Amino acid sequence: MAQKPSIPKGTRDFSPEEVAKRNYIFEIIQNEFKKFGFQQIETPSFENSSTLMGKYGDEGDRLIFKILNSGDFLKKADKTALEDKDSLKLTPSISEKALRYDLTVPFARYVVQHQNEIEFPFKRYQIQPVWRADRPQKGRFREFFQCDADVVGSNSLWQEVEFVQLYDSVFNSLGLEGVTIKINNRKVLAGFAEVIGEQDRLIDFTVALDKLDKIGEEGVKKEMREKGISEEAIDRIQPIFNLKGDFAAKIKGIKSILESSEIGLKGIEELEFIQEAINSMPLKTANLDLDVTLARGLNYYTGAIYEVSAPEGVKMGSIGGGGRYDDLTGIFGLKNMSGIGISFGLDRIYLVIEELGLFPAKVTQNTKVLFINFGEKEALYAMNAVRNLRSEAITAELYPDTSKMGKQMKYADKRDIPFVVLAGEEEMNQGKFTLKHMKTGEQSNLDFEELKLKLKN
Repeated sequence: MAQKPSIPKGTRDFSPEEVAKRNYIFEIIQNEFKKFGFQQIETPSFENSSTLMGKYGDEGDRLIFKILNSGDFLKKADKTALEDKDSLKLTPSISEKALRYDLTVPFARYVVQHQNEIEFPFKRYQIQPVWRADRPQKGRFREFFQCDADVVGSNSLWQEVEFVQLYDSVFNSLGLEGVTIKINNRKVLAGFAEVIGEQDRLIDFTVALDKLDKIGEEGVKKEMREKGISEEAIDRIQPIFNLKGDFAAKIKGIKSILESSEIGLKGIEELEFIQEAINSMPLKTANLDLDVTLARGLNYYTGAIYEVSAPEGVKMGSIGGGGRYDDLTGIFGLKNMSGIGISFGLDRIYLVIEELGLFPAKVTQNTKVLFINFGEKEALYAMNAVRNLRSEAITAELYPDTSKMGKQMKYADKRDIPFVVLAGEEEMNQGKFTLKHMKTGEQSNLDFEELKLKLKN
């Protein structure tokens, strides 16, 4: 009995219509990347495990897809770990490679490997798939594309400003109005941990805080207690849960909390610079908002952190994010190489645009004209016209079989092809073509030049 075909959970097939819509988003993002001066690179779909592991925190490491070594992978397995059924110790001996979790760590590896060929500051963009062993749900997949832009080799805060503008420019070009670019600073979070006396639990503190929008204030506090953060420390941080108002009001609120923290005040200074620059160059469609609970949960961020949320009323997780990472290339031996980058979540952006009905109708338009096949001689006559139309950048095709005309017309209708051409013996004798508009039923008898002009309009 034939096996019923299926695909792994968290992966998808894409129809021609879906691919066309995805390509529409890709092209807009890519054009904006180029406009801002970014250059494209690509890296392998899988990396050495040592490149990826330990770069995303414990939660991230668990979501990395490991690749079993080829051949008899158990032959070199750690025997003790195998007997003890200790998967954490066993994994390095049976899996030396892994599918990339994101594009940022592979980019850091790329920069270090190719540092002698690169002109710094280096602005790169990358559009490739990544894989995460996550629990699939709406807007979250195990295989998905990331669209990243990064700059390495500059400490300038103008880069932070430019990335806010890049987000705004992309979403404006997509017609996606009302997105919110949330911003925070890792130094501010470090300052919070310092003033409550929990510097040693900075990661636990920020990972819990980052879940505020998912589990609420009480959920965050409960997780902090479970991680060993004292009740007194949690009480001290209470004011950040109650911050309200615009960007400036929130800055004022956290200044009073962080007045004794040098690193916290440094983070505020950086946020104020970005805010003042954006205020002097207003955004086209996006809103910039300070979210002091934003942490993004990744260990490599050291300065500004971004996260983009969909317009109000659309239930969707973040559709973009990123931040400053001063130490990322240092893990591969290249010190003092500051970087900052952002990512666009293609799949979630697609779902948002689809929900709001913002895809232009022309995006899914494919073949413009179908020539009906009446027989061998007629097909040759039609095929010559098809070839000449294609040379004029008009998408045209010939129905391959001499089926009943009703079937061929139905095919054109099902594929939403706007025009059909009937070229039988009478048209051939006249050197003409009968063009039919599928929606209106209007027909015209035209020579080739007239046909070409009609289809170009």
